Formats: sequence, C-alpha cells, structure tokens
Amino acid sequence: MIKKEKAIGGVIWSFIDSIANQGVLFIIGIILANLLSPYEFGIIGILTIIIAVSQSLIDSGFSTALIRKLDCSQNDYSTVFFFNITVAIAIYILLYVCAEQISIFFEIKELKLLTRILGLGVIINSFSLIQKTILTKEINFKQQAKVSIVSSVIAGTVAIYMAYSGYGVWSLVVLTLLRFFLSTLLFWVWSKWRPSFVFNFESFTKLFSFGSKLLVSGLIDTIYQNVYLLIIGKYFSAVQLGYFTRAIQFQELPSKNLQGIISRVSYPVLAIMQNDEVKLKKSYQQLVKSTMLVTFTLMFGMLVVSKSMVLVLIGEKWLPVVPFLQLLCLSGMFYPLQSLNLNILNIKGRSDLYLKLEIIKKTMAVPVIIFGILYGIEIMIIGMIISSFISYYINSYWSGKMINYSFKEQIKDLAPIFIIAVLINTLLYIISLYLSFNAFYILIIQIGLAALMTITTYEIIKHESYMFIKNEIIKKTLDGKFKR
Repeated sequence: MIKKEKAIGGVIWSFIDSIANQGVLFIIGIILANLLSPYEFGIIGILTIIIAVSQSLIDSGFSTALIRKLDCSQNDYSTVFFFNITVAIAIYILLYVCAEQISIFFEIKELKLLTRILGLGVIINSFSLIQKTILTKEINFKQQAKVSIVSSVIAGTVAIYMAYSGYGVWSLVVLTLLRFFLSTLLFWVWSKWRPSFVFNFESFTKLFSFGSKLLVSGLIDTIYQNVYLLIIGKYFSAVQLGYFTRAIQFQELPSKNLQGIISRVSYPVLAIMQNDEVKLKKSYQQLVKSTMLVTFTLMFGMLVVSKSMVLVLIGEKWLPVVPFLQLLCLSGMFYPLQSLNLNILNIKGRSDLYLKLEIIKKTMAVPVIIFGILYGIEIMIIGMIISSFISYYINSYWSGKMINYSFKEQIKDLAPIFIIAVLINTLLYIISLYLSFNAFYILIIQIGLAALMTITTYEIIKHESYMFIKNEIIKKTLDGKFKR
C-alpha cells in the first residue's frame, strides 16, 4: 500500500517536475517571444498536432496499462520498449514521406524541412518511455524533476542564444529536439532499468487488450486538443496561430500542468485502492476539492490579470493574445476535473467505456470547428468552453456511478470554492479598472491583492480543502525535505 506521505511527496515532486518541464519552458518562451515573431511561433504551432498525435501512437496506451498492472515483469517492460521504438521509426518514415504534402496543405514551404527535422523527436522520445513509466509507477517524481530541470535549462539556454543570433524558427526546433535528447540521455544515465532482448507476445496481448482502447481514446483526445491549431493555421494565418498558441501556453501553465500533476500521482495511488470502495471515494473526493480550489483560484486570477501580464512579459506586439487567453481560461478550468473523472474509469478497468465516452464527447468538436471557420476564433473558443463543461458532466456521471460520487455531489462540493473565486476576482477586476500605473506595477498590485483576498477569505471560513493544503505545506516545510 502506498502511504499518504509518499503520495503527498509525489504530488510535491510532480509539481516541481511540471514547473521544471513547463514553468522553465514558459519563462524561456517569454524570452523567445521578445526575440521572435508571432509568425515563427505559428509555424511551430502547426507542427504541434503532428508531433502530439505521433507521441500518442507510440505509447499506444501501454504506459497506463503498465501502471495499472500490479505485477509487471521484465518481459512486460521489454516488450513495450521494443514496440515503442518500432512504432516510432515507422511514424518518422511516414512523416518524412508526407512532409512535402504537409507543406503544400498549409502553403508554407519551410514546413517540409521542419517536419523532417522536428519529426526526429518522436524517435528520441520513444527510448525513455519505459523509464518514465517505472518512475511514475513508483511515485518517484523527484528523479523526473531532476531530468526536467537539467534538460529544460540547457536546451532553453541554447535556444535563446540561437534566437538572439538570428536563427529564427530554428531556435524553437533546437529547443524541442535538444530537450528530448537530453531527457532521454539522463533517464538512461540515472535509471537502473535496462531492456532484455525479448518480445513476449502473451504479455503484449494482455497489455494491448487494455491499452488499445486507451490508444484510440488518447489519439482522439490528442487530435481534439490540437485540431484547433490545424484549423487556425489553414483557414486564418500563421500570425493568428502564433497569437493562439501563445495564449494556449499561458493558459496551460496552471491548468494543464495541474491536470498532469494530479493525474500522474492520483492514478497509481488510487489504483492501489481500486478494491476498497469506501477508501477510494473518500480519497478521490478530497483530491477533487483540493485540486479545484487551486484551479479556480489560478484560472480566474489569470483571466483578470491577462492584459497586464501579457504587456509585462511579452510586450505590446502580443496584445491580440489577451481576448484569446481570457476565453481559454474559462475552458481550461475544467481540464483537471475531466482528467480526474476519467482516471476512475481506468482504475476500474473500463477502458472500453473510456473509449466510447471519448468518441461521444469529441463529436461535439465538429460544430465548434464549423462555427469557428465561419465566425472567427473567439466564437470557436466559446464553443470550446461549452464543450468542456458538457464533457465534464459526461465524465463525472459515469465515474460517479462507479464510486457512488455523483455529478450533483461533486457540484455541491465545488460550489463554495467556485463562488469564492468568482467574487474575489470580480472585485479584483473592478479595482483594476481604477489603476492607472505602469503595467508592471498594475500586475504586482493585482497579484498581491488576489493572494491577500484569497488567503484571508479561506482563513476566515476555515474551508476543509484549504486547511488540508495549508497543513500539508506547513508539515513538509517543517520536515525540511520532501519524501517520495
């Protein structure tokens, strides 16, 4: 059984890992945004969907299957390792052959060479998937954090130098490839696991029976999450796509990172409790409330401070990012909830239901895309907000049936922290209207007021989720170390 201390330590180190992997990259992105143009970010944004879909195909749901399986053998790991590499090579060959067609489709000649070079990343990444899976299964995010810190800092430093030296879009390519290479190298250097030269068809069949449904589900979700980039790149312009991708990167810093942190830690922890219904529900309920307290606070806060934040961090030339970012904050606040509810389906072994729900939910993207093409990007994002909430309802309905934690019960638990976040940030918005300082000072005042009002409110009402988070932070601080 995974102890509470280890699970909490896992959350902390998973947070550090995400900050290293995304937070450091976010800072690097801010520096690069001041050196490069929206057009150059837009070109890389077009390739994002291609790389993301490739990564889903390579993993094929095996990582989730391995984490869920309680008695993984060396044969299991080795079989998946060689399968990952084989698929990665096949995908790269396909990307290489189709590079010219991709370039013609988007009418950007640079994409041919960029696709062939950046596509190498899918092969590089495939060599470290098992090492990361084993560390995740062990709730060992401390090691992953070290890898992320080293690889992100080195790759980011090189990319900034290249951008400053006039290499343009190639600085973004090197940022991605060098980070992939260094991460893979460090996982091999610091990991004790090595593959055996075996491929066990029995092991493959058992894992694939569960993982194949997650492969299709993950593929659908990956395409759904990135198809908007493809649509904007095709029907609008690379510059507009550059603005949209920058807005996405701002929004994802709190929402997707928090989703990834909680999902990575909660899945192996809750999987151990899969046969204890009472304990599973209690742990899951606490997880939902604590996660969404942080999510609502951060996402509503970012919505209010978006203009001053963009001005301070990346400059006036990026101001068209603001309306995109404000709308995306409303969409992004549901990501962690969706992920948490879907975890329950996997824990209960219902990858078949997981797949069916993904197909149903993602069909909602069709009218959203059509309206986006006809009426503009803002209308498309509003459609994403509506679709995101409906998806949460669908996920929570089915997961709630499995652990007796219904959608209504979740809403009842979340309503107080949602209302508090709305009221605090509405007041913050009204105060901000009367601030006439430099953008930097406005941002500092906004952040300070938001933190003060939030902490004061929760200290007064003594909300249980706030007190849980506060006590754990104090405990870990007093301990002077993080336990895995």
